Amino acid sequence: MKTAKRKRNFPLGVKLAIIIGIIVLASLGAVTYLNSYFVSKDVRVTAEENNLTINTRSASTVQNELQTVRSNVLQLLDLINAASGGQSSALAKQAEAFFFERNSGIGEIILLTKYPDNDEMITHTRLKNIRFFTSNELDYESTDAFLEQNGTSLERACVGETIVLNASPFFRAGILALLLPYRESGLDQCCIILFSLEEISSILGTGSTNETFMVNNSSDLLCHPENDRVLSGQSMKNHPLVKYMRDNNQNNEESRQIIYDDVEKGADSEEDGNKIQYIGAYQKIGIADISVFTSIPLNTVLEGVKTTRRNNLYLMGVVFFISIVFILTFSRLTISRHLRRLTAAAEEIQQGNFNTPLISGLNIKRRDEIGVLNQSTVDEQIFLNTFARFTNRGVAKAIARKEIDFEPHLKDVSIFFSDIRGFTAISDGFKNRFGEESPREIIGFLNDYMSRMVNCVTISGGTIDKFEGDAIMAVWGILRDEDLSFEQLPDTDPTKKEKEAAHHAHVQHDAINAIRGTIAMRYALMQYNKDAEAFTKAHEHEAKAKYKPHIRIGCGINTGRATCGIMGSEDKMEYTAIGDSVNFASRTESSNKPCGTDILITQDTYNLLKKDYIKCDENNYKLPAENEANEIVVEMIPVEFEVKGKGAQHFYGVVNMPNFDIEAFFKTSDKNFVLDQDCARAVGKTGPRTLNEMRNLLGIPIPEFESVNLNEEENKIQVKK
Repeated sequence: MKTAKRKRNFPLGVKLAIIIGIIVLASLGAVTYLNSYFVSKDVRVTAEENNLTINTRSASTVQNELQTVRSNVLQLLDLINAASGGQSSALAKQAEAFFFERNSGIGEIILLTKYPDNDEMITHTRLKNIRFFTSNELDYESTDAFLEQNGTSLERACVGETIVLNASPFFRAGILALLLPYRESGLDQCCIILFSLEEISSILGTGSTNETFMVNNSSDLLCHPENDRVLSGQSMKNHPLVKYMRDNNQNNEESRQIIYDDVEKGADSEEDGNKIQYIGAYQKIGIADISVFTSIPLNTVLEGVKTTRRNNLYLMGVVFFISIVFILTFSRLTISRHLRRLTAAAEEIQQGNFNTPLISGLNIKRRDEIGVLNQSTVDEQIFLNTFARFTNRGVAKAIARKEIDFEPHLKDVSIFFSDIRGFTAISDGFKNRFGEESPREIIGFLNDYMSRMVNCVTISGGTIDKFEGDAIMAVWGILRDEDLSFEQLPDTDPTKKEKEAAHHAHVQHDAINAIRGTIAMRYALMQYNKDAEAFTKAHEHEAKAKYKPHIRIGCGINTGRATCGIMGSEDKMEYTAIGDSVNFASRTESSNKPCGTDILITQDTYNLLKKDYIKCDENNYKLPAENEANEIVVEMIPVEFEVKGKGAQHFYGVVNMPNFDIEAFFKTSDKNFVLDQDCARAVGKTGPRTLNEMRNLLGIPIPEFESVNLNEEENKIQVKK
C-alpha cells in the first residue's frame, strides 16, 4: 500500500507569521494602536499647516520675482524708447549695458510688432545679454527656434494675454520665457523676456522634504526640483493635484489644500508602483495664470510616528528575543544562504571579475525580492561585459541600438582617405611663430579644417573611422547589414540574381555617396581657405599674428571587400574595416600629388559606376534618366600603375558632379546655410569640366607624367615601363 503524501497545510512561513503575530498583537497591539492614532493626528495637522505655509510663501515670492522682472524690463524699454536716437543711441546702449549687468539672470529681451496689414510679426527690438549666453554656453540660434515653435503664444501675447512658457528644452538649460503685451504707437506688440530659472529654483527649493513645482496655464512644467523634467518640457496635466485644481477652476479657487493619492515616486505608471497618499496645496499667482504646487508624502510626515512605534517595540525586547530565534532559524535556511551567494557574486563584480561562475549559480526563477536581485545581477554582468569593451560614444550608441553585429563580417564598402599636403612644413611654421603655444594653434587650425570635412562625410552618410594626425579615414556602408550568403547559391536559384542586383545597388549607392561627400569637401576646403585668408588678414598686425594656413588636400576612394567588425584587445576595441581594399584606398590618396589631382578613385570604383553614372564608351555616353542627377565626370590618369597584389591599374581623377546641388547638400544639416558663389566654382553646374580646369582652379601644377616617380616603399606602386 502506497503511503499518501502529506499535505503541508501549515508551511513554516505561515506558522512563523502566526506566532509572531500573536506575540506582537498580544503585547503591543493596544498600546501601539492608541499611540499611533493620536500622535498621527497631531503630526498630520502640523504637516498640513506647514505645507500650506510653504506653498503660500513660495507663490508670493515667485510672484514678486516675476513682477520685478517685468517691471525692470518695461522700465528699460521705456527708457530706450524715450532716448533720442532710439535703441542705437549711446544712452540706450549704456542703459542696456547697466541693465544686463544688474540683471545678469535675464538673457534676452525681444519686442515683436504685429502690423494690421501683415500676418507676420516683425522684430522691433532685440536686446541680448552676451555674457549670459556665453557663461551658460547657450546657442544664440536656440532663441529663433523657440520663437518659431511658439508662434501661437506670441500672437496671444500681442492681443493682451500674459503668458509664461518653458524655454528650457530649446536651450538645454533652465530658461523661462515671459510673454507680455506691449503697446507703442497704437500697435499690437509682444515683449519676450528670456531669463534664468536659477532664482526661482532657489525660491522653490530643492532640498526640502516638501516638493514644490510650478506650472503655467497649459499645465506645462516651469520649475521642478528635478531639473531633467524641466529640460524635457514635461507636461503635468495628468498630475492628480494639477487635475484637481483644473477640475475645480469653475469655483475660482485661488488656493486650497487636499489629500490625494498618487503612485510612488519613480514609477512609470500606476501598474508599476504602489499608490501612496500625499498632502498637496496649490496657489495661483496674479501673473499669467501660473500656479505653484507643494506636496509631501504622508508616510514621510508620519516617519516620526513610526519611530515612536519602534521605541515601544523595544520595551518588549524579551518577547522579540523569542521571535528572533525562530526568524534566524528560518532565514538561515531560506534567505541568508541565498543572500550570501548574492553578496559573494557582488564582491566578485566589484573586483572586476565580470565572468565569475558564481553568477551562473544564482536562482533567477524565484518569484520574490531575492529573485529580482539575482536577475538584476545577471543583467549587470551582461551589461558590464559589453560596455567594458568600448570607450567610443558613437560605437556605444550603435550597440545600444543593436546596429552593430559583434561578429566580424566581409562587406563591400567604399573607403576614403584624405591628407593635408605639406603638413610637416605647416607644423614647423606654427612652431617657429608660436613656440610653446603652437600645439594649441595647430589643434585649433586642425579642428576647424576637420570639422568641415567631417560634416561632408556625415551628410553623405559616411562613418568616420579614425583620425591619424592630419589624415582622415571614413567608410561608407560599414554599418549596413551586409549578407553575402547569396554568393553561395547556385546560379539556377531564381533569388540569386535579385539579391545580387540589390547588393550591387547598395554598393553603388555607397560609392556615389562617397564621391558626393568628397566633392563637397572640395567646396568646403575652398571656403576654409577663403575664411583662413580673412582670419590671417584680421590678425596680421598683432605681435604674434594668428593665422590659418592655405592648404591643399589629397583624397583617395576605393570600393572593395573589407573585413569589418570590432577589433582590438580586451582593454581597447573599435569598430573598423581592414584589408587590401583599405590599404589600396590609402595608397590611392598618396598618389594625388604625382597625378596632379585632389580626388582619385581606383579602377574598381570606376568599373562599379561607369555604366550607370559615368558617360563612357560602355554606355555610348548616355546615362539613364534617373541617374542624371548623380552623373560623375572623371578622367583617366594617362599612366598605368603596377599595384602590388592587383597588377596593372589606372587611377581616375574626379573632375566634377555637374548636377550636384551643393546648396541643397549642406542645407540638409544647416537650414541657414548660405552658398558662397566664389567657392561654388568648385562643384556642380559652375564647376570644372576637365582635370586641367580643376588644377587651374585649385592651383595644382599640371604634372609631366613622363617624369613621375612614385616612392615604391611608401605607396606600393610604381610606373609601369
